[in-house]
Amino acid sequence: MLELKNINFDVETEGGNVSILKNINLNLDENKIYVITGPNGSGKSSLAKIIMGIYKPTSGNIIFNGEDITNYSITERAKLDIGYAFQQPPTFKGIKVKDLIKIASKKEKNLSETCEVLMDVGLCAQDYMNREVDKSLSGGELKRIEIASVIARELKLAIFDEPEAGIDLWSFQRLAETFKAMHEKKDTTLVIISHQERILNLADKVILMQSGEVKEITDKDKVLSEISRADDACKCSASCEKGAGKNVKCDR
Repeated sequence: MLELKNINFDVETEGGNVSILKNINLNLDENKIYVITGPNGSGKSSLAKIIMGIYKPTSGNIIFNGEDITNYSITERAKLDIGYAFQQPPTFKGIKVKDLIKIASKKEKNLSETCEVLMDVGLCAQDYMNREVDKSLSGGELKRIEIASVIARELKLAIFDEPEAGIDLWSFQRLAETFKAMHEKKDTTLVIISHQERILNLADKVILMQSGEVKEITDKDKVLSEISRADDACKCSASCEKGAGKNVKCDR
């Protein structure tokens, strides 16, 4: 479905040329969920923006369903049913939420379908349908509305940049369920940038990035196991510190 061949992405700074992505080679299959994770500054968001066409690679090729889209604009990629949800969503003064969902959707959605899309991201349709997508909305509300607009498009490839940012726990739990349903019902391939275990647990494959490179492509079980061991180590360390001076022995 999507193939990234020898992707490099450099930026010019006052201190000289900086390599953000280095020789990225990836093959993403149809109707799969891929979670990209890794430390801050590892190039996760840059990779997602390269796929969407927000950034243009310094070198390399991007192939989508057999078609070289390396030089395609964002609009051209959108017409191929590739979509992107930003980490910090834009505002649209004068556009109501229901109109944004309508514009995003390929087909005319009735009131019930629009309500369902909003409910999928934890919003009460009655409270939000006629609100403007402007700065009167909180960051979390804007994030959920943008994700709803992406869901409404019924894409072939949907990219989500840290969708959990600014979302309360209940809505985040609902959102994870929505990603799963979107994947199963719409045959959409999902690329999600996230550190959250609930999102990682959805992944068919986890892409680990470090210092602008793909360090490893692995199964979720391995990553979740490593997270669990790290959590246990932290708890043990905290217990040791709490018991310091009390002859408490740790069996780490």
